[in-house]
Amino acid sequence: MSQRLAEIRALPQLLARYREADSARGAFELVITAVPFLVIWALIQNALDHGYWLGLLLEVPAAGLLVRLFMIQHDCGHGSFFRSRIANDWVGRAIGVVTLTPYDYWRYNHARHHANSGNLDHRGLGDIDTLTVREFLAQSRWRRILYRLYRHPMVMFGVGPTYLFVLKHRLPVGMMRDGWKPWLSTMGTNAAIAALVAAVIWLVGYRPFLLVHLPITVLAASIGVWLFYVQHQFEDTYWSHDGDWSFHEAALLGSSHYHLPVVLRWFTANIGIHHIHHLSSRIPCYRLPDVLRDHPRLAGVGRITLLRSLRSVPLVLWDEERLQLVSFADVRARSTPDLPATADFCNL
Repeated sequence: MSQRLAEIRALPQLLARYREADSARGAFELVITAVPFLVIWALIQNALDHGYWLGLLLEVPAAGLLVRLFMIQHDCGHGSFFRSRIANDWVGRAIGVVTLTPYDYWRYNHARHHANSGNLDHRGLGDIDTLTVREFLAQSRWRRILYRLYRHPMVMFGVGPTYLFVLKHRLPVGMMRDGWKPWLSTMGTNAAIAALVAAVIWLVGYRPFLLVHLPITVLAASIGVWLFYVQHQFEDTYWSHDGDWSFHEAALLGSSHYHLPVVLRWFTANIGIHHIHHLSSRIPCYRLPDVLRDHPRLAGVGRITLLRSLRSVPLVLWDEERLQLVSFADVRARSTPDLPATADFCNL
């Protein structure tokens, strides 16, 4: 075992003291997120009588607060937000009604993501579909077109997030082999969503409900997918096959430290400290900054800024020779003899 790998594998033990949840702190974080969200929602609804554009200005912080609620649900799924498992599960399920995310179904998929992140032989488990250069070039022209469409920013951060949260989360298709729990979680959440929507429409009417909540949901979904994307899809991320794959290396080196401005760190519940989260997912979001404060050398690992994160959007293929993500343009410019004979650079 290399010295670097030994040091990385020792990190979870070093971070163990940060794993203890503070239920009072968790309750406080929940209140200062949920209450402002409800207040702003009501303000937007009241603003409709005075001009919709005024209300639209408040949609952005409301979407930010909905993202923060999702991050609290995320921590509950890891059993890290409260000390009590019961509190984590039922708060997570309740928030899932608002975030349109069935808690138990999502928790199961997300656990598989953590267990296999960065493993080329176990892709497609709660992550962004990523092909290697060779795999992409070996595809038929039609499949290459489909992959390009899937990775297009308008699909990845526009249509895709709305489809994911509004439609895909309504039916756990393909999970029958995993038993009845994903279906029970999804159908229970769907029933609760229907009851909540019906109650709100009864109170304010269907038109105000759609004008207020639809933009919040669409914007929050796009922000959430962007965060998940940039936390693993950056140039020097980590991918490896089973034989060379290491959970600890994938956690630390395959997850970014998305260094955001303070306000955005609050709205995203410190999820940008993603490399530490993957190393030790039981650390509550409100304790992640403590890790970087006490161990500043970890702050520079996988660090990307808001500006630099925008450069990750074109990076869509894993280059197994260069060990980094590359763009379609990079592949087109590097026609080499050892690439598959099926490669047609004119049709990338």
